Amino acid sequence: MSSSTMSSHPVVFTTQTPYALPSQKFMIPLDWKRYQLSQLINKALDLPKPIPFDFLVHGEILRTSLLEWRAENGIGEEDTLEIEYFESVMPPQRMSELPHEDWVSSVSCRIPQHFVTASYDGHLRLFDYSQNPLLDVSVHQAPITSVCVLPSPLAESDSRILASSSHDLTACLTRISLGSEGPSASTVASLHLHTSPLSSISTDASGSHLLTSSWDGLIGVWDTSIPNDHQVHIDRGDERKKRRKTAPANIKRKAPIAVLKSHTARVSKALFAAGEHAKGKAYSCGFDSTVRSWDVESGVCINTINVPERPMLNLAETPDGNILLGASTDRTVSIFDLRVSSLSSSTGIMMHSATPSCIATSESGKQQVVTGAYDGVARLWDLRSTKGAVTSFRVWDGMKVLAVDWVRDVVGIGGEGGMEVWRIDGGS
Repeated sequence: MSSSTMSSHPVVFTTQTPYALPSQKFMIPLDWKRYQLSQLINKALDLPKPIPFDFLVHGEILRTSLLEWRAENGIGEEDTLEIEYFESVMPPQRMSELPHEDWVSSVSCRIPQHFVTASYDGHLRLFDYSQNPLLDVSVHQAPITSVCVLPSPLAESDSRILASSSHDLTACLTRISLGSEGPSASTVASLHLHTSPLSSISTDASGSHLLTSSWDGLIGVWDTSIPNDHQVHIDRGDERKKRRKTAPANIKRKAPIAVLKSHTARVSKALFAAGEHAKGKAYSCGFDSTVRSWDVESGVCINTINVPERPMLNLAETPDGNILLGASTDRTVSIFDLRVSSLSSSTGIMMHSATPSCIATSESGKQQVVTGAYDGVARLWDLRSTKGAVTSFRVWDGMKVLAVDWVRDVVGIGGEGGMEVWRIDGGS
């Protein structure tokens, strides 16, 4: 049936992009899909260069014709549909690969024009955008599980602190210098609290405080100052010998400023809350199938969300502080809308075909999320429509994705195949 004889449906278009249409009702042929709608918007706006758009109808990305969508959702012929349009995301492009001898457990794209990787061989490595290895530092005596870059005032941008957590029961602070004399690195402090492997380390927005999480069920709260003297003394003779052999005296041993206790099993991740009202608040998740909220100052767990039989592997938050995302062993990423009062369960899920291991949110306030999973695939999601991923891209065959970080249009992915750098353009 041609468009001329196909019946139509009344539609009003809205958008949060700069490309707004005057408010008016359109009669849209029911056999139209995304492509024809995008053409219509471009024509109505008379854009000098075509921009592809995607469309949200009742919180779902339109992937069929309007007729099929209407039949599936039981919408009457007379009901005016409100359709929101936003810029389409171009298919992700593989930009480069950074091979590693061992698995890469964590990556950071937070130093402009550089990548940081943490590996199972206990090393931190720094690369530039041209894939040149600039630094290779042995920091831990066992696999590193997580690395983060402490935010730094622009004036000090050639010197940064990396915080890393490890199976060796410690976290470390390593100062790297990117000055004109060439890059250098030295570990300046080690963090001592945990009695089991550490699973994560994360920084607050100012770089003044850190959280560590561990299989011992504890969360450590730390400041990032480098002490003049050791704060933790090691008495046992065998430990002293071991330390003397491996840890130079200039690596100061730090003690936590607080310990958060409430989890009843391994803690997988702890992070400081984001957004305007976040000061002094943190979130954590663990193998006890809970997501917990904390008042860091008082050390009190202020809310527990139970997600039965979903041991949690990772946690992320959107930059506006509205949504938490928790990856779990049941192949889902749970969505927790923090704007819901007395939140007691997940408010949605993103289904995966393999266990999701890592999550990165878009720092530019967009509604998008990248997840990495044990099937070697990274997936891009739109939080407005989580029935299926917007797009997915296979990073490796038969190797797990373990880490992802996303800054502007650069996505760094780490895992059993080393590190890869992908580019994601567009979207809103």
